[in-house]
Amino acid sequence: MRAGGTSLGAVCGLLVFLAVRPPGVSDSLTDLQARFDHETSGVRKAKLMEKLGNAQFEEARRAGKAGDYNAVGLLLEKYRDNVREAVETLKKQHPDAEKQSNGYRQLEMHLRKGIREVDDTLLVSPEAYKPPLQLVRQDLIGLDDEVLKMLFPRRPLEQRGAVPPAEKQP
Repeated sequence: MRAGGTSLGAVCGLLVFLAVRPPGVSDSLTDLQARFDHETSGVRKAKLMEKLGNAQFEEARRAGKAGDYNAVGLLLEKYRDNVREAVETLKKQHPDAEKQSNGYRQLEMHLRKGIREVDDTLLVSPEAYKPPLQLVRQDLIGLDDEVLKMLFPRRPLEQRGAVPPAEKQP
């Protein structure tokens, strides 16, 4: 039966097609940023950071090739702000990263990639643009250290120092 010229199957098929896109189709940076901004789950926000971060890095590389280092700086600063937001959301929703590490692990791996991207950008950018990029790099390193400390709060080296040394036997 058809009501009004559309069938329920066609509408459902369209929704399924839009939800499950082919792997070659990529989301635009603005769409990914909008999805990230509206996401309330810390774990999903952290997982979305990979796609969003990769899109931001690609756009930053394009701007760098065009010589627009203002845009490069803004994109990398936005990446840093997004990572900070994802970390804060994860900390609020899952404060014990050691027991609930989902999201933290993905974010930490992508943070490493982000630090490498900023390092690569620092190598090719003009001197006038390096100080802001160095600040972004330091912020990302601080966030990475924070995530690592949350994932591994009890470090083996710190615990070994508390054990008294064994006595010598004659």
